[in-house]
Amino acid sequence: MNLRPARLEPRLVPRIWGARSLAPLFPDKQSLPEPIGEVWLTGNDCRFADGPFAGEKLGDAWPRMSDDWSGRNISRGKPFPLLAKFIFPEEKLSVQVHPDDDYARKNEAALGGMGKTEMWYIISAREGAEVRVGLRLGVDRERFQRALADGRAEECLERIAVRADDVLFVPAGTVHTIGPGMTICEIQQNSDITYRVFDFNRLTSEGKLRELHVDKSMDAIRFGEQRGGKIAPVELEKGHNLVSVLAECAYFAVLKSVFAEPQYRVKAEGVMEVLVIIEGTGKIAVSDAEIEYSNAQAWLVPAALRDCRFVPATPTTMLHAFVPSDVST
Repeated sequence: MNLRPARLEPRLVPRIWGARSLAPLFPDKQSLPEPIGEVWLTGNDCRFADGPFAGEKLGDAWPRMSDDWSGRNISRGKPFPLLAKFIFPEEKLSVQVHPDDDYARKNEAALGGMGKTEMWYIISAREGAEVRVGLRLGVDRERFQRALADGRAEECLERIAVRADDVLFVPAGTVHTIGPGMTICEIQQNSDITYRVFDFNRLTSEGKLRELHVDKSMDAIRFGEQRGGKIAPVELEKGHNLVSVLAECAYFAVLKSVFAEPQYRVKAEGVMEVLVIIEGTGKIAVSDAEIEYSNAQAWLVPAALRDCRFVPATPTTMLHAFVPSDVST
């Protein structure tokens, strides 16, 4: 099978707190009829736009991919391991938490049984934009339950001001919320299990309160030492071609590259990569073809593809996400 990067079509996901314009990432998505909160880039229902799997859904093609595509460190007997998405909040998200693998396996088998650890890369942020990640010092289960009963759950979370290029890590079990006025690229375990702790008494379009999952939330929240929050990238290369490690954990590693010169190349050896183009246009050059790329696209790069070069037409920023080679999922 021809080994070359393959592009996936995005899938728009409506959310009550979302935006009606997805510009500038998607300039053709403005004045939308309903608010779009997320754009999934590697969801199971995202279809390949080109390449050997053109027209197929990722979830259908994944089990049939060869080791040359997937690498040997990822089990194709399980769902595709990484979900990349853009988030467009124009209202606060609920105060929420995601379970870890153990809890999801025992309690959410029907939803895939996978926990959800995630990282956020802030693409843009208006002045005053903030998130809340993790419990404040001294907030234990009893204090959080009292605050929840009084409608003050958000006050128990650490407030973090954000701006463009910030990076945050949100491990499973970390209670959090995202405020309005920013655009985020999220890399996470491929799970959509979210427990709402508090939703600001928000009503749906039918005038009903959204469902809460307080009991499960209290089981899933990690009390005590908090591990989430803002993290500092680690630069690997400087100059015209900047490469930084944004996040690394058992489930994923995420690099960022910024470049303006042709034939720039970065590739994790022996593992499949998910590329997310944050900004820029150009070509991906392989042995027998040049494939055009542009902003807001997601690409899968086969594990065995060694000669993969980037020829930018405009300055380019992209994220590279992959499952670390010493982890089998």
